[in-house]
Amino acid sequence: MKTFARNTLALGISLALVSAANAADFADMDPVTLRLAHVVNEQDGFHIAATKFEELVEERTDGKVNIEIYPNASLGDERTLLEGMQIGTVDMGVITNGPVANFVEEMAVFELPFLFPSPEAAYGVLDGPIGQELLDKLSDVNLKGLAYAERGFRNLTNSERAVNSPEDLDGLRIRVMENPVYTDTFRELGANAIPMAWTEALTAMQQGTIDGQENPVNVIHSFKLDETQNYMTLSRHTYAPAIFVMGMPVWNQLPEHAQAVLKEAAQEAAEHERQMNADMEADQLAALREAGMEINETPDMEAFQAAVAPVYEKYGEQFGDYLPRIREALNQ
Repeated sequence: MKTFARNTLALGISLALVSAANAADFADMDPVTLRLAHVVNEQDGFHIAATKFEELVEERTDGKVNIEIYPNASLGDERTLLEGMQIGTVDMGVITNGPVANFVEEMAVFELPFLFPSPEAAYGVLDGPIGQELLDKLSDVNLKGLAYAERGFRNLTNSERAVNSPEDLDGLRIRVMENPVYTDTFRELGANAIPMAWTEALTAMQQGTIDGQENPVNVIHSFKLDETQNYMTLSRHTYAPAIFVMGMPVWNQLPEHAQAVLKEAAQEAAEHERQMNADMEADQLAALREAGMEINETPDMEAFQAAVAPVYEKYGEQFGDYLPRIREALNQ
């Protein structure tokens, strides 16, 4: 017990010294406010990640870096936010990987259907050398990738009928993100895939101009899609990362010690969001069922996987060596 107490005391002193050092680093820094934007609501995982990030950054910079969060697409849709970051009119955001891949196309390798068998497998790749290499590529387009949060495993919902196999998707008008991999995936599955910004999709579902969409359980729950969507299929067809991303104009203005805090805090906030998503999913599914949504937890996964083989044929080589490297990492 004495050894434990000594170790605990030593750890406490060590942490206090680190904290004091951090505070000293920021003593002479002029205060700065960074506007962090995302397109979803305050119940969503993106907001959970953003608020954790805000808390960590303000604490570790002794209040010298203040984070202001703008949810609900109040500063624009995801493409607009990224373009704003490039020119310095938006500071940073938590952005779904799909739109980011329109700026660095190799990022879309993560969107390939049924690539990752589990969240843990995805985290191993994203937080490892492959993920970091792709984050670094964002600097080529005047963006700074900090860490991978998550949108999560995406699932299908629609207002028309239960879906158990690709044949059931025939002719359904399904909103997908504005990303060619998603579009082609759902076309191969037999749907009428309609690329559309999320803010527009919500209105389109209410008006019945589209039949369905695909998103993780947390999005389906937080946006109360049970009000327009009667059926959910736990297809888990794609694991979608999200990215803590900044514009290079604002990143380059920050001192190195502030940059280090932002990167570290983004990683910790991302891991916090991942855990929260995992903890909440069972309760969210139960709430959606209670609200009247019919949920198919055991669709014909083999049929879905077979149907999307042409997507790999079309895009596999486009991502250079990233796909074989990811497969190799998953097999280790």
